[in-house]
Amino acid sequence: MLFSRVPARQPRRFSAMPAVLAAGHTLAYEWIAAGGEGRPVLVFLHEGLGSIRQWRDFPERVARATGCNALVYDRYGYGQSDVMLEARRSIRFMHEEALEALPQLLAALEIEAPILIGHSDGASIAVIHAGAGHPVRGLALMAPHVFVEPICTESIVEARTQFETTDLAQRLGRHHRDPRKTFYLWADVWLDPEFPGWNIEEYLPGVACPVLAIQGHDDQYGTMAQLEAIRRQVRGPCELLKLEACGHSPFRDQPNASLDAIVRFVDGLCVAGGDLQRHESDAA
Repeated sequence: MLFSRVPARQPRRFSAMPAVLAAGHTLAYEWIAAGGEGRPVLVFLHEGLGSIRQWRDFPERVARATGCNALVYDRYGYGQSDVMLEARRSIRFMHEEALEALPQLLAALEIEAPILIGHSDGASIAVIHAGAGHPVRGLALMAPHVFVEPICTESIVEARTQFETTDLAQRLGRHHRDPRKTFYLWADVWLDPEFPGWNIEEYLPGVACPVLAIQGHDDQYGTMAQLEAIRRQVRGPCELLKLEACGHSPFRDQPNASLDAIVRFVDGLCVAGGDLQRHESDAA
């Protein structure tokens, strides 16, 4: 189903959150203060149907355990940020987020060389951002996509059926101002006939910062081929964590294992803070 055939609905109202202007849109965000003096800021990038609230308490747990301040935000069209006005998304929507919206967001909030912690689409955005040469201390990627696999599109077709036949719309409505529009603008672009050709492997050789990539063996949206492609092609050190009894959301399915791995990764980056200049020069 294309969103253009979906009747318009009034956006859901939420209590006000701090907001920032980036790429011409008002984005809601949440700041987690955890001390952070002399330590990099953690920036959390949510999944394709995610939002600030859908991270649950995971960002705060990571921030408290590492002593790093953290930023969690809703991308355009998600959560409490501006409802998307466009009838359809471009198949380059993750490029637009990584190369336009995210740099403007970081500049507006005066965040330099963060550690990006991304999930699914958010992990892909992190890869593009770092691979394009933006200064980043490290990447923690959960269930990243660097190319499209049949298992992914098949699962999105199934998700579309669930949205149309179950209470999924109501559940998403707890987190998004216009859950129907949010859902179909995500599903329609992934199911676009041109989207199977989407591929961001060209950005991987530009990733010179350390990478932690996490994926579940039961991920219904991708296989371990995604992680292997990342390890094979990035220029910086890369650690893989493959989790049993874990689907597409490691921070929900295996929260303690995901937390422990990310905390170790962040602590290691903080100890080796001087490496940032080398990573920046390598990416130049």
